[in-house]
Amino acid sequence: MQVTTSYPTIDALYRATWQAISKMYNEQAAQYETTMATGLALLSIDPVHGSPSTAIGPKMGMEATSLSRTLKTLEERGLIKREPNPNDGRSVLLKLTKLGLEKRDFSKSLVLKFNEQLEKEIGIKKLEIFREVSDSIIELIQSKNIYE
Repeated sequence: MQVTTSYPTIDALYRATWQAISKMYNEQAAQYETTMATGLALLSIDPVHGSPSTAIGPKMGMEATSLSRTLKTLEERGLIKREPNPNDGRSVLLKLTKLGLEKRDFSKSLVLKFNEQLEKEIGIKKLEIFREVSDSIIELIQSKNIYE
């Protein structure tokens, strides 16, 4: 399956690709009364030990206000619970409930199936090149040397 794109810039191509992936995940998640954001949040929480709330945002690439809303929704839906962090009295650990673990497993299965399909259709070698290029782009951006 060959799809040609007419995106004039790399960032436009990445944005369009992410929007397509996001739409695909949301369509699948909606069948189980959840969302892609919920699945991503659940996948960002350590299923055994829990995760500090401050560690979730960077994993998800979310700003604090959006993350707060997402976590509040997860808690209201009974997918996570907050517990004091025994290693740091100032922070909170987010832990998955039984329902949260079930929804996490569902989310994980969607991600793995998508990745398996990509490997089948595109091939491992091309995906490795994509990863290398993406890593290089991230490193270049993080170096903050683009506009200097």
